[in-house]
Formats: sequence, C-alpha cells, structure tokens
Amino acid sequence: MVEPQGEGRLDGGWWPQSRDLTVELADLVDHFPAHVGTISRVLVSPPDWDASPDRVRATSGHVEVGSFPHDDTHVVGLTLTDHRLLRVLVVPADISAGRGEEALLAAATPGNTHSAASILETVHESEDVDPNDQWNDEGGSWWGPNAIAPSFRTERQSPSR
Repeated sequence: MVEPQGEGRLDGGWWPQSRDLTVELADLVDHFPAHVGTISRVLVSPPDWDASPDRVRATSGHVEVGSFPHDDTHVVGLTLTDHRLLRVLVVPADISAGRGEEALLAAATPGNTHSAASILETVHESEDVDPNDQWNDEGGSWWGPNAIAPSFRTERQSPSR
C-alpha cells in the first residue's frame, strides 16, 4: 500500500485468499499498516465477492461496507478515519502466484496510471514472469528484500474448487 495517488489512480493492491468478503475484509482491516491509517468504511464491487454484508466485524470494531453505484470490478475504496480515500486493486483469489504478484506490483508502483481492469487484463494475457521485470520503475515500490506480509497469512492457499 502506498500513499494516495489522486483521483482515478490506484493506491495499491490487495490479494484476498477467497471471495468471502466478511473473512477477507476483517483480515485486511486488522492488518492494515498503521502508518497509513485506520479503515473506517469500505466500498466494494459486488461482482468480486460471493456476498456483500452491510458491516464487517474486525478486531478493532465494525467497519461499514457499501457498494459502488456502478460496476467498478476489481476495485475497493477504503475510507480512512482521517477521511482520505484509497482506491485499491482487488486481485482475484484464484489467480496464479506469478500473475497475482505482478498485479500487486503494478498497482503499488508509484505514479501508475493503469486501471484495475487494464492491469488484470495485462497479467492474464502474459505468461507468468518476474513482476519486477514488467512493472518496476525508478519510483520504488513495496517489492523488495524488506517487504512485510500484510497479514498473518504467509502462503497463498490453493483455491477450493
């Protein structure tokens, strides 16, 4: 996750492990970087989830959940307690590891101008490659030797089918 980029741009990426918004959002809220802020409200794209509750209980309390008025697939809006809004790419849970990492890197690259749809389209069309070769630029990113997992989950779980 990076600082807000401005209207229409992505501020980072999120790779939930399932389509269960209640579980995944609670995990995101509980493990959101404290230096960025605290999530107070979330706007989701209903096609990305199996169900969309009105509220989700996290360790810190309830978070209000709403949905975008237009289908803005693969984007989640995070409103922080200081009223900043972060637009975050939602990487589909069932995407391959290489493509998921590539999508996260693209979304978190400072100065990115790619929409969520174009990032996912690009990673789906390409072979699994080293994400640093595709998206990294001189602006730096979260990708690197000191990257910290945003959650207690340390490995991607295989999608259940």
